[in-house]
Amino acid sequence: MNRTIPLAVCFILSTLGVLQAQDSTFLAPPKYIGPPQTIHAVTNRAFTGIPSLAVSRGGRLWATWYAGKTPREDANNYVVLSTSGDGGETWEEVLVVDPDEDGPVRAYDPELWIAPDGKLRLIWAQAVGHLGTIAGVWFLEIEDPDVEQPVHGEAKRVTDGIMMCKPLVLSTGEWALPASTWRETDESARMIVSVDQGKTWAQRGGCNVPKDVRAFDEHMFVERNDGSIWLLARTKYGIGESVSTDRGKTWPELTPSKIAHPSARFFIRRLDSGNLLLVKHGPIEERTGRSHLMAFVSIDDGKNWKGGLMLDERAGVSYPDGQQDADGVIHIIYDYNRTKDRHILLANFREEDVAAGKAITDSVKLRQVISDASDE
Repeated sequence: MNRTIPLAVCFILSTLGVLQAQDSTFLAPPKYIGPPQTIHAVTNRAFTGIPSLAVSRGGRLWATWYAGKTPREDANNYVVLSTSGDGGETWEEVLVVDPDEDGPVRAYDPELWIAPDGKLRLIWAQAVGHLGTIAGVWFLEIEDPDVEQPVHGEAKRVTDGIMMCKPLVLSTGEWALPASTWRETDESARMIVSVDQGKTWAQRGGCNVPKDVRAFDEHMFVERNDGSIWLLARTKYGIGESVSTDRGKTWPELTPSKIAHPSARFFIRRLDSGNLLLVKHGPIEERTGRSHLMAFVSIDDGKNWKGGLMLDERAGVSYPDGQQDADGVIHIIYDYNRTKDRHILLANFREEDVAAGKAITDSVKLRQVISDASDE
């Protein structure tokens, strides 16, 4: 691992030097964090996608995604925060994070997380262009996620890279971030750890993705019952895996997993029952495109999967994220046709529905609209 650090540092410094000669404002906090302005109106959006969801202890739902006035992932991108106090029936956009309106800095790939302290973390990446190597992961701490209007502190850059999947609280009480520096660096699928409840962060280790299959990592961590940590990451072929047996310090090089998938984000999380939930495209052993979003459950730490609840079969659905609430209802957010329909959607269900592979409880509600930025 140490042999690659000098090379990575040299690359980052040289790249940073070029960007600093042009514009280094991506290292500064966003110029605007506040209620949506006219320029952020839903009717002014040509791009909407890459969502995340969290549920407060009191049951309030929070959703985030990024948007822009052009139909691209570009300098116009900003992050939207929306909330629902009625279980997802109605939604209100209450906050945007906009680095500098027209660019060159973009805010993108957001994530929401309720930490053990009960506070909501709105997390996003910030950079000029599309280099994950020198992008930064930013945190905005929202004090009371049970109220509609967010009261927050200052935005803080906590580490390099992009983090667009849920953090994990380890059995030791440590907080672990799955941050990635993407395709230009070795050991890009990193574990960034805090031992002091988020006050400070440090890299513990990183998994190397073979260069010929690298994509955007978008990795997630699962702490297994034997204490090992299972890493799953996006690759060109689908989903790769690695297992650390020393709390994330070292990782074998990523190898293909048995879970077939397109090159797209998936979602895996341990449920309150102790079982694992997996939301992916298509059946476990079938590689589909970005369609047929399905939920599966494992009772043996991911060795086998059963069920297969269909959430949305349409082509163009992608990027699931979510959380189980205190009542056991699972809330999954995803996007649909980012530059055409521009929908952010919500699916609700229970573990029993997943295991049965069909709706058997009255909690199942599919294709609920959180945001519709289409012209229709």
